[in-house]
Amino acid sequence: MKKYFVLAIIGIAISCSPLRHYRDLPEVKAWDPEIHKFEYLDRTETYPDNSIIFTGSSSIRLWGTLAGDMAPYPVIRRGYGGARLSDFAVYADRILYPHESQAIVMFIANDISGSDSDKTPREVLRLFRYVVKTIRKQFPDTPVFWIAITPTSSRWSVWPQIREANNLIRDYCDKRHNLHFIATENDFLNEEGKPRNEYFVPDLLHLNEDGYRLWTGIIKNELDKVLNYP
Repeated sequence: MKKYFVLAIIGIAISCSPLRHYRDLPEVKAWDPEIHKFEYLDRTETYPDNSIIFTGSSSIRLWGTLAGDMAPYPVIRRGYGGARLSDFAVYADRILYPHESQAIVMFIANDISGSDSDKTPREVLRLFRYVVKTIRKQFPDTPVFWIAITPTSSRWSVWPQIREANNLIRDYCDKRHNLHFIATENDFLNEEGKPRNEYFVPDLLHLNEDGYRLWTGIIKNELDKVLNYP
C-alpha cells in the first residue's frame, strides 16, 4: 500500500510540473538535435573545471569572440539560435550538468518577441525559476548570472512586457543566494529612451562588434564583482 501511495505522489508531482505542457511541443522537440551536438562536444572536448558556461539563445551562439572577450576567464559556449525559456528549461540539465564550472551565465530573449505565442512576464518568471531549481539540484552554490533581455528596435512594440519580465527576474535574483541579475537597459537606450541602433546588425535584434564590446564590459564587470580569478 505504501508503495502505491509513493507512486501516486510522484505521479501527481510529474503531472503538476510546469514543464509538462512544453516537453511534447514540436517546437521544443525540434531542438533535440542541437542538444545532441552539445553532448557530443561534452564527450570529445576537455574543459577546465573553472570555466564559465555561457548559454542561451542566438546572441550567445553568434558570440564568436567570446573566449577572447572573457579572458582570462576560461569559457564554454552553449548557445542555440531561437532559444526560449520554455525549451531551455526542458534541456537545461543536459546542457549544464556535464560541467563543473565556476559560474553559469544565461541570456535567453525570445519568450516575448511580438508573436502570437508570446508568454506573459509572469510565465517568463515561472520558467526562469524552474531553470534555477534545475541548476540548484546539481550545483547548489555555483554563481548564476542572468543577462537582462536587451531593448531592441525590432521588438520595441513589446518592450513594456519585456521590461516587466526583466524586473520580475531582477527582483527574484535579488532575494536569492548566488543568483545575479546583469542589467543592460541603461547602456542600450539613448537619451530619448530609445534603443541605440548603432550597437546592432541590420536586423536590429542581434549585436554587432560594437554591441558585443559594450556587452563584454558590462558582463565582465559583474563577473569580477563575484568571482575570484584565478
